[in-house]
Amino acid sequence: WFVLQYMSGFGNEHASEDPRCPGALPEGQNNPQVCPYGLYAEQLSGSAFTCPRATNRRSWLYRILPSVCHKPFKPLEEGHLTHDWDEIEPDPNQLRWKPFEIPKAPQNKMDFVSGLHTLCGAGEPRGRNGIAVHIFVCNTSMTDRCLYNSDGDFLIVPQQGKLLITTEFGKMLVEPNEICVIQQGMRFSVEVFGETRGYILEVYGAHFELPDLGPIGANGLANPRDFLVPVAWYEDRQVPGGYTVISKYQGKLFAAQQDYSPYNVVAWHGNYTPYKYHLEKFMVINAVAFDHADPSIFTVLTAKTTRAGVALADFVIFPPRWGVANNTFRPPYYHRNCMSEFMGLIKGHYEAKEEGFQPGGGSLHSMMTPHGPDADCFEKASKAKLEPERVADGTMAFMFESSLSLAVTKWGLQTSNCLDKNYYKCWEPLKSHFNPKCK
Repeated sequence: WFVLQYMSGFGNEHASEDPRCPGALPEGQNNPQVCPYGLYAEQLSGSAFTCPRATNRRSWLYRILPSVCHKPFKPLEEGHLTHDWDEIEPDPNQLRWKPFEIPKAPQNKMDFVSGLHTLCGAGEPRGRNGIAVHIFVCNTSMTDRCLYNSDGDFLIVPQQGKLLITTEFGKMLVEPNEICVIQQGMRFSVEVFGETRGYILEVYGAHFELPDLGPIGANGLANPRDFLVPVAWYEDRQVPGGYTVISKYQGKLFAAQQDYSPYNVVAWHGNYTPYKYHLEKFMVINAVAFDHADPSIFTVLTAKTTRAGVALADFVIFPPRWGVANNTFRPPYYHRNCMSEFMGLIKGHYEAKEEGFQPGGGSLHSMMTPHGPDADCFEKASKAKLEPERVADGTMAFMFESSLSLAVTKWGLQTSNCLDKNYYKCWEPLKSHFNPKCK
């Protein structure tokens, strides 16, 4: 009977109740002495109680049993998660990965949790300041187990295969070219429909928010109305054999057993929710006279630091658009940056490197490491006739950009066996065009 439905708006105060239990939300207060239908009231806080109202995040959940009813947590040795940034020597080189391999089922069944692999990151969750970039590869659904992240928020970017994500707040279907954010502490399970792969940006110590628009004005980039939040859905399901609740805590996984499904929230209200967004809805801003505007004009979501204008992490996309700049080298220019730039490709070909950078792969240009168009791209763009042209049709590349200096894991540099050792060669054919007699 269940049809996927959503409410719209970024950071809104939402209220939802499963239609099977009308009136499940208490009226006029959060925790009455006796809740409707004999439910338990439970608050999920995503910010300190005393945060300013503009940044205060919390939701009230009305559930059949409170989430405290579980056996003790025990370490779970699974997956390739880490926040040990010193396990291997730093590497300042330009790095590029071929598409990360998805294990084949049924020989090697792997669900979302066991398929998590940390690629790079910085900081650490105990100090509540840092980020990590993970790759997920999986081929089977999570069965009678859920995950919640005590360390931070997950921004999930599916690249191959759709994800049916069940959360305490309801269900979301997230397909390639969509993203979703599961915020700190929210329990969720991922159902897949075959070989599935994607990217995750994890932030410790901040939540994602919409970037300020400044001179752009009131409208543009990702519009708040296009973010979707699931509606309440519950199951009153006993699991005598044991339901496994997995906690990512201080960078490690722990598992606890309970006898019931955690998706027993009949109603909820608040502004601390999971949400999803379709990247095609992004309102692209671009230069229409000459030169490049900085790629910050493509920021979908940002996680801020306490320093104005400096992000712990930005999620940036490079969507289809028109290129019309006059007397301008139109691909991205050569660049050295005080930020770290991890790029991924959901589909198509990235304009600055049409060969080698493939969907399901990635690249990392570390702090102050130079990067830019390969030799073939430079030669073509330098000679191209400048007229209005469509850029990046059929393509969606993205960037996780951070003010932190990212360390690459041993899995990323060695174990994954996906590192492209020949990446540096794409710039070797660049030649000097200098002629002191030609101005």
